[in-house]
Amino acid sequence: MVNKRILFISGSFGLGHVTRDLAIAKELRKRNPRIEISWIASEPASSFLANAKEKMHPASKEWANENITAENAARGNQLNLIRYLLMARDQWAHNADVFKRIMHEESFDLAIGDETYEIITALKRQPEIKKMPFVMIYDFIGSYAMTKSPIENFVAYYWNRFWSKDPHKESHVDMRLFVGELEDIPDTKFGFLLPRRRDWAEKKCKFLGYVLQFDPGKYRDKKKIRAELGYGKEPLIVSSIGGTAIGKELLNLCAQSYTIVKEKIPSLRMVLVCGPNIATEGLKVAQGINVKGYVPKLYEHFAASDLSIVQAGGTTTIELTALKTPFLYFPIIEHSEQRICVSYRLVRHKAGVRMEYSETTPESLADAILQNIGKNVDYADIPTNGAQKAAELVSRLL
Repeated sequence: MVNKRILFISGSFGLGHVTRDLAIAKELRKRNPRIEISWIASEPASSFLANAKEKMHPASKEWANENITAENAARGNQLNLIRYLLMARDQWAHNADVFKRIMHEESFDLAIGDETYEIITALKRQPEIKKMPFVMIYDFIGSYAMTKSPIENFVAYYWNRFWSKDPHKESHVDMRLFVGELEDIPDTKFGFLLPRRRDWAEKKCKFLGYVLQFDPGKYRDKKKIRAELGYGKEPLIVSSIGGTAIGKELLNLCAQSYTIVKEKIPSLRMVLVCGPNIATEGLKVAQGINVKGYVPKLYEHFAASDLSIVQAGGTTTIELTALKTPFLYFPIIEHSEQRICVSYRLVRHKAGVRMEYSETTPESLADAILQNIGKNVDYADIPTNGAQKAAELVSRLL
């Protein structure tokens, strides 16, 4: 029996997407033991995959790193995705050229792209380069202008028109997988004379529910998890900003609030997780705060915590929702996905407490911590078998 070859391109920022991609890949292997998966990803996702003993395609070494572009486009705790899009045009064109070369020189039975918009754009403009079925993974639909800038509004409209036109005639994508539920998509129009986002997605996408790299049911015993991780009985706060350096100011804010809260909770313990792109020694923190770099299986520390403080990353907030851990979340300023799509979903799930970095002082964060630490939550139960669903659907194309 001939092995099936899959090219898996893990895009987007940080580590949230690659963790779900690896969960899908593991389920694919369960159904198709003889498949061979070659990965393309940039740092820090490529190191994550290498540590998981995955096979990296040589083209990963020349794949443009969108994380660097995003960090350059960011201004402190602010990242406008339209500004990022304009800055990333050259990187997108470069990645599209690399993909075209791979299609010309190699043979794969299937390609999967997780938010690889440069690839889907190239396939739409040049459908002749497509040599095998292509699967696209989304977790939001369309772009949003977050300011009144005419340029930003024009780019958002142009992109949405390109995204949504001719929904019944496209052949460059064989399957669209949406990580989430139909109700997660705001029921708004792409723009003037354009279709509604939710209607478009309902016609075009297969809905997975949520993709996790762990079984939440195995993390209900907080005492057991804390003991395994070396934590004691003291109240525990875990704060993380994800896999990029964007928003590191939030970690400093958490550190400043610690000394205030500690006056009320003397045994308080706080862990700040810098991730792979921030030097731990760059944070000035009070004695008693534990600063960590990259933490594998960060979800275990979320499960152990009495409160987590995070940005509004899509994967992080879904993990916390599934774990039913109380959390405060700070959407990045002007980041449309976090401010609109993720926040919309969290309200629907009754999960987390939204806060604004620009309106939060160490004192007001301390008040929020005292109100929410150890709080019993009533988050909605959510479907977490998305990896299995994705593997079942993708296997049909093999």
